[in-house]
Amino acid sequence: MKIDEFKIDATSPCFIIAELSANHNGDIDIAKETIRAAKRAGADAIKLQTYTPDTLTIDCSNEFFQIAQDTLWDGKTLYELYGEAYTPWEWHRELFELAKEEGLICFSSPFDKSAVDFLEDLDAPAYKIASFEIQDIPLIKYAASKNKPIIISTGIATEEDIQLAVNACIEVGNDNIALLKCTSSYPAPLELANLRTIPDMKNRFNVQVGFSDHTYGSLAPTIAVTLGAKIIEKHFILDKKIGGPDADFSLDVDEFKDMVNKVRDTEKLLGTVSYEVSEKVQKNKKFARSLFVVENVKQGDIITEQNVRSIRPGYGLHPKFFDDVLGKTFTVDVERGTPLSDKMF
Repeated sequence: MKIDEFKIDATSPCFIIAELSANHNGDIDIAKETIRAAKRAGADAIKLQTYTPDTLTIDCSNEFFQIAQDTLWDGKTLYELYGEAYTPWEWHRELFELAKEEGLICFSSPFDKSAVDFLEDLDAPAYKIASFEIQDIPLIKYAASKNKPIIISTGIATEEDIQLAVNACIEVGNDNIALLKCTSSYPAPLELANLRTIPDMKNRFNVQVGFSDHTYGSLAPTIAVTLGAKIIEKHFILDKKIGGPDADFSLDVDEFKDMVNKVRDTEKLLGTVSYEVSEKVQKNKKFARSLFVVENVKQGDIITEQNVRSIRPGYGLHPKFFDDVLGKTFTVDVERGTPLSDKMF
């Protein structure tokens, strides 16, 4: 998978996405400064959400549209929440251009076909399907038909839902797919993360995998990288004092930078499958064990367990030869503390 100039594969660095979401608090200047801060914090990409309240729902306050599920947003209607959280479409071009200037990849989650068309005009390099849209097969097909990489969050999805979404992309000729393990709870409890699903998801669906995180802190995304996540998405906010619908489970600049550093350090620790000894470690092999003469011996003496031992450091014969040299005869006088060599017997 390649998003803009960023290649995502088994050997590439993790693609780290700062999710702007509603963290602009309705102020384009905050949105702009958040993009600049995301670059400073080490993000590879900034992601927007492209919808209006009317493209997501209807303005209705009966019980079906009330939020009352023990969330941060209880007491609002869906229409009210989306009206508070959406990113005005007239901002998009300016934000896309700013991100490019900052060296960030900018893309978005479309929530209906008109949003896909709008983002096509902005030359969006990829599309992200949000968790609650994974069942919207017509939307997935339409976005996938644009032949851009498709990243799909799986927060509310069953295995069947995921397979349907993957199939929808493939049916329109797009196999450039990544799935994000996600828990659609805001914030998400650690015990619901089930990160072991990440490698299973990769094997089961044969696509790139990542993690869209709603937990507090950076522990979960760091662990996700050890399990094969090649994409990390995390809500990002300039300053939590700004407030807003997503502020509580977003990372601020310092927290996001800390997460990026942990992810990058984890990648260094994981490295590659290798049984080679590095040059640095090779130098330290002198502290390993080897065969040494540990008593003063004369020419004609027999090599025994008393006068030759396997000890540190590593300048003598390899200890694997110990049994072979026992019983042989010294051909020279040797002082105690001399590395044993095959020229001595």
